[in-house]
Formats: sequence, structure tokens, C-alpha cells
Amino acid sequence: MQVHHQHFSEQDSWLFREGTHARMHDNLGCHLHADGSGATFAVWAPNAEAVSVIGDFNGWDDSALRMHPRPDGSGIWEAIAPKAAQGQVYKYRVFSRFNGYVVDKADPFAFCSEAPPATGSRVWSLAHEWHDGNWMATRGACNALDAPMSVYEVHLGSWKRRDGEMLSYQELAHRLAEYVSDMGFTHVELMPVTEHPFYGSWGYQTTGYFAPTARYGTPQDFMAFVDHLHQRGIGVLLDWVPSHFPTDEHGLGYFDGTHLFEHADPRQGFHPEWNSSIFNYSRNEVRSFLISSALFWLEHYHLDGLRVDAVASMLYLDYARKHGEWIPNKNGGRENLEAIEFLQDLNQAIYREQPDTVPIAEESTSWPLVTRPVDMGGLGFGMKWNMGWMHDTLKYFAKDPIHRKHHHNQLTFSLIYAFSENFVLALSHDEVVHGKGSLLNKMPGDSWQQFANLRALFGYMWTHPGKKLLFMGCEFGQRREWTHDGELEWWVTEQAEHAGLQAYVRQLNRVLREEPALHQLDFSPEGFEWLQADEAETSVFVFLRKPLAGGAPLLIACNLTPMPRTNHCVGVPTGGVWRELLNSDAKEFGGAGWGNLGSVQAAPLPEGLQPYSLTLTLPPLSTLILRPIAND
Repeated sequence: MQVHHQHFSEQDSWLFREGTHARMHDNLGCHLHADGSGATFAVWAPNAEAVSVIGDFNGWDDSALRMHPRPDGSGIWEAIAPKAAQGQVYKYRVFSRFNGYVVDKADPFAFCSEAPPATGSRVWSLAHEWHDGNWMATRGACNALDAPMSVYEVHLGSWKRRDGEMLSYQELAHRLAEYVSDMGFTHVELMPVTEHPFYGSWGYQTTGYFAPTARYGTPQDFMAFVDHLHQRGIGVLLDWVPSHFPTDEHGLGYFDGTHLFEHADPRQGFHPEWNSSIFNYSRNEVRSFLISSALFWLEHYHLDGLRVDAVASMLYLDYARKHGEWIPNKNGGRENLEAIEFLQDLNQAIYREQPDTVPIAEESTSWPLVTRPVDMGGLGFGMKWNMGWMHDTLKYFAKDPIHRKHHHNQLTFSLIYAFSENFVLALSHDEVVHGKGSLLNKMPGDSWQQFANLRALFGYMWTHPGKKLLFMGCEFGQRREWTHDGELEWWVTEQAEHAGLQAYVRQLNRVLREEPALHQLDFSPEGFEWLQADEAETSVFVFLRKPLAGGAPLLIACNLTPMPRTNHCVGVPTGGVWRELLNSDAKEFGGAGWGNLGSVQAAPLPEGLQPYSLTLTLPPLSTLILRPIAND
């Protein structure tokens, strides 16, 4: 008997084979019938001799439910299981045409998985009643390039625990929303929640490209998590990994006895750094699979954006490879032309289908035009992590202040290229693992100086052009580096200096949201002006951030030595009183309390190229933010 999928048209099959089908999850995988008459199964395995669906509904007997190949040559197999019901576990037993290879595979399009270490797929419905209509109707403005964006990066399994046990999506929703809301972050970014066999991969070795990990609950539990954060006005970004996948037998690798999802040649298909398999972007069906996954999360889980992991590893054929370990492209170059085309297709599909979301690239090289439109030759991302800024800044701040004058350009250099892309300044989980130590422990000096340095660094970061991202635990200065096997060191927030740092980050987020100068022109040179860029001898940096025409500018002054600077003269564009909005050395943040008694009067004395000047006290190891108060 020939079985036809209720939705799967010849058009679907043609688009899938062409590589432009962006909704393959509607056709492939397991779909429960609305009338309760079981479920339809469909899987892509073009090199199979036969495929069976085995599961709880047929006693795992591979003769009970044989699948039928579609007659259109698409390599898709289909079957109906009249007894299949919500929650039952199943796999595909694939009999290859080659070498008698037989393997049991999880469903690449499964909406739900068994909790690891079990590896089966579950029959599941995605029905959910959403309550985030207000957010969804207006979120375009919150995810836009001119919006304040301060992202809290979270690994759900190790943020908070209860008696050592991981919290569920539902428990996390309330606690995380409460905390993020109190701290003033605008978005959370989740390290991958796509199902992954090895917890220690933090989710970056994904097998379930359509299933949230069952470690914290069901798909509906994760929907409720996103729903709750949205109702609290918090955006949710997800790390998503289209670059590589793990080699676990139940996963995508060697799916039908051939290299179906991955390149066959290990010089293209094996990732030497991560011992994983690399997707074959030249295969149309693989592109459809990945683009469908991306759009699936944005549509069915209402996510506000995807941070695409390891883009550099996709763009370069010689990434992490020695001479002779890679194959040049057709022009003899090292660029992966198929991956470039895939990323362009992906971003165009995201902006076409979900225009009020944002795709963000984690791209560590100086590849040009990452955040420029595809029709300009760009990759089409909305934003890109600024890895150069991160490296230079952490290198600078790790130095003893006595030596900083020799490395002044490590902080000024970022402004030379700051507007070449739409940058996110990220201090992420990558900076606090693998022996790199915590952010606090990277800072030089005694404990007081370490905290002062870290507050000064955050002040500089929050006022530098670009959106912000901070990994959990950094906001209160956790001393030990992050580990995925426990929770953050929350107990330290009861100590004054940690609580002070946390209070300071809370105020930075408030000022970021309230002051248009700090977010409206993040990606435009009109939003920034150096006032003092060359004070290397004193390690002082002074600049203006400006909003759209007519708004008040902000003056930012950083003194990155432990010497307070009194009577420091700075030119400013307007007269009158300049109020100290935020001083990282304030006593409430654990500082020494140096400053300008809340405000300072501009004198009509030109300085530099400015018509007025301020005489400031710059506290030790500090960042000041001042704002002109219009004369009444």
C-alpha cells in the first residue's frame, strides 16, 4: 500500500531537493493526527534498502511497520502508525543498500527526545496556548539596531540549582525572569538547549535540531519558559549550531550507511578541534534541514534571535587544519563557498519569515561584511560578536596599571573599526573556562583593585559603541571559573564588594536603557567622539557618546591607574552643569568615594576643539558618566 503524507506535496519535495524548503519540520518527522488516529512518520534516507519505524506502539518489532519510499525520487520514506500516541518512544531502523549496514537512528526532525542518556525520539505535539501577544506585537523595536541591548548569557543547568539538582524550565522561568528584570538586562541568551547527548558539551554538540533538551522538561515547558520571560518584557536569544554535529551513533552521522548530512571526505567532513562531523552545505537537502531548524525555533518557540555559533569554522576550509589537511575551493582559495551561500540563504530566510528577530554571528576573524546585506555581498547577519575588542580589552586590563601606558592603543584601536560591522561586545562563557580564570581573577592588584578594575572595565564596556553581552556570574564577580557541574557562587553576593559590583551592573543597565546616547547610534560614527584619546602617560580615556540630533550627549572618562587625578581638564560641547550620572568609585559600589560631588559646572574656556571645559576629579581605577543638565 502506498502511503501519502497528508501535507507533503510534489512542490514540497521539489523545494526540499532544491535546498530552499524552509519548513521541512511540517513534512518530515512524526506528526500526530488531529483526529487521534495515530501518527504519520517521514524520514530522509535516500541510500536505504528499507526503513522500519520501531517503538513503544509496536513492541520495537522491525517487521511491524515498514516504511514506503515516495515515488518522486526524493529519498523520503513514509508510514502511518495507527496506534502511535503522545509520549511514546520510537526510532528508525535503517537498512542500508551498502555492506549490510543496519542502524537504529533517532528522528532528525523529532520535536521531543528521551532524557539523556537515553537516545530515543518521542511522539509529541507542539500545541501550546501562548500569552505573550503584547511582546510579540511590539518586539521589533526591542530587537532593533537602535534599541538598548544588554544580554545576560545563561547556561540553564548551572545558573541555579536546588539541593544540587538542576531546575526545570518552569522553575527557571520565574527565578530567571525575576533576576534579569531586577538587574535590568534586556535579553537573555541561552547556551544551546537543542537536545545533546553529552552534557559537558554545554549543548554545542547537538543531535536534536528540533527538540529542546529533555533535561529540564517538555517542549511545552520550554515554550512556557519563553512565554514567561516575554511577559516580563525580556527577549530570549538562543545559541544555535549549524557548523558541526557529534558522531554519536543514534544521531545524524552516517545516517543511511552513507555520509548523508556530513561531507564524506574527512578533509571537509571531520572537525579536528571538536572531533565532530561537519555539515555538507553543498547538499541541498542539508541546507533545507538547517534553515528549517533555524526558522522552527523562531516560529514555534517565539525566540527573538539566534546567535550562530562558530561561523569562522564554516567560512574557512582550512580552519584548524594544517597544510595538506584541507581541499581548496574551485577557485583555489580557502573560502568555503557553499557555507557562505548557506549563511546568506539562512539570513535572508530569517529576515523574510521573522523580520523582527535578529541573527547574530559569532565570527572570530576579520571576514568582511558579516553584518551587511546579501545584495551588497555581505553575509546578511544583523549583528556580530566583536572578538577583537574582547581580546584587546582583556589583555589590557590584565596588565599591572604601571605598564598600561605602553599599551594605550589596545583600548583606542577598537574605535578604528568599531563601525565596520554591527558589533556586540561580548564577555562570554568562553572567557571564564578552561583555565582562563574568572573575570575578577584576571584583574591585577589586591582584592580592592581587582573589583575597582572590573567595575571600570564594565563602565568602559557599557559606554563603548555596540550592544553588550555578559556571562552569568560575571555580574557579581564570581571568583572561581565557571563549571557546568554546579551552580554559580551565589553565596558571595552577601559580601559587600560582590554586592557592590552587582549593584553597579544594575545601574549600568538602567543608564543604558534611559540614555539614548548609549544605544541609538551604536553602529554609526556619529554616535561617538574622542575628547582625549592620547593620554597614554596617565592612562586616561575621555569620549562623548551622542544620540540622534537634539538629544543630550554623555561624557565618559576612564582613569585606569590607581592614582586619583584631580583638576583634570576636559573640553565639552555645552556649558552649564554636568551631572555625574554614574561613578564606578562610589561607596555604594564598593569604591573609595572619590568624585565630583554629584556635578560640575562647565567654564566658558575652550579646550581642545570644544568651546567649554570641565575640571574633573577622576577617581582611581574608575569610569565616570556625566550628562549636561539643560539650563532652566
